[in-house]
Amino acid sequence: MTTIAVIGAGITGVTTAYALREQGYDVIVMDRQRYPAMETSFANGGQLSACNAEVWNNTGTVLKGLKWMFKRDAPLLLNPAPTWHKYSWMGEFLYNIRNYEKNTVDTVKLAIAAREPFHRWAKQENIEYDLEERGILHVYQSKKGFEAGIQVSELLAKGGLERSTVTPEEIRTIEPTLQGKYYGGFFTPSDSTGDIHKYTRGLAEACERKGVTFMMDVEVSSIAQAGSKHRIQYISKLTGAPQHPESVEVDALVICAGVGSRKLAAMVGDRINIYPVKGYSITIPLEDEISQTSAPWVSLLDEEAKIVTSRLGNSRFRIAGTAEYNGENRNIRADRVNPLTEWVRYNFSGVSTENAIPWAGLRPMMPDMMPRIQTGKQPGVFYNTGHGHLGWTLSAATAEAVTALVHSSIKP
Repeated sequence: MTTIAVIGAGITGVTTAYALREQGYDVIVMDRQRYPAMETSFANGGQLSACNAEVWNNTGTVLKGLKWMFKRDAPLLLNPAPTWHKYSWMGEFLYNIRNYEKNTVDTVKLAIAAREPFHRWAKQENIEYDLEERGILHVYQSKKGFEAGIQVSELLAKGGLERSTVTPEEIRTIEPTLQGKYYGGFFTPSDSTGDIHKYTRGLAEACERKGVTFMMDVEVSSIAQAGSKHRIQYISKLTGAPQHPESVEVDALVICAGVGSRKLAAMVGDRINIYPVKGYSITIPLEDEISQTSAPWVSLLDEEAKIVTSRLGNSRFRIAGTAEYNGENRNIRADRVNPLTEWVRYNFSGVSTENAIPWAGLRPMMPDMMPRIQTGKQPGVFYNTGHGHLGWTLSAATAEAVTALVHSSIKP
């Protein structure tokens, strides 16, 4: 049987492992964490959002970023300290403004294609992940923002997604608990929400039942060709394990390591220009009846604040947002978390934020905001990475795409 290593056990790696195993491949998943879904797939905003498929490469985003550069609690924050990686990435980002419309439309199509396999896998493996199929309500605070949203809706429609325009009164009808004042919005009933961590862990358990091997707590140190195979050297991080490099030989490998993909790609002679863009979330335990009845069930996306929400069952409320360009830094900053808490207090005053749990994760962003599903320079090297802010939304489609790519080159 053909053996394929999937490097990375987040949502992208686990869906890739599942799709490959379904096609008859012997699969090994390797990850530096002790358990699957412990980095960017741990506590994201929870949205499965084709409606949020607009890429960020537009002049408006750049101008906002410049305006917010020195505002510590801004929705988008850039650490101006120079690094070659950061500024070369930003140069490519600006270059791709010309591809804004095409890439947005292509992303919408990919997000819609991901829905069927995503839900099918959850049903056939009986994965419980706090799924809510109540749609996503996109709200705007200003007329200017709303009018820009109309143009985005036209692009989404080109990709096959319909979302309806809603008035302030209709916003209240769709989500009665929302207290903030909004100019208008859009509603996408076909989008949904859930717990990415629960989904990924559930699918990882299904992979194990099907015979996928998980090698956790290992740091890949080198990847080299060994005849027709690839030798992956790694060091185990487990207490008591040998501290010298060990190795495993495989017929092919798929790099799905999020922000770690850039370093791994360099080991095999490829350039995958991912930059880590930090996002924050808070998870609010709904510990009393007032909080439970005051928190929304419909998922929200506040465009100006760059904040999204999801209801995770009766007992949790997730709020996420912001973008921080500050390298591979996972520190949780109070001044970045505070806007999320204040947003809840403004819009849902009955929800107690006393025990809110903060978290930060690194989105693996390519300069054109498009995931990389491709082959490497060396035979038997493949990539499924760089999904940015839409990793969960796109994961099932990109997993099937890279599996088809593998299958066209290597038979099980």
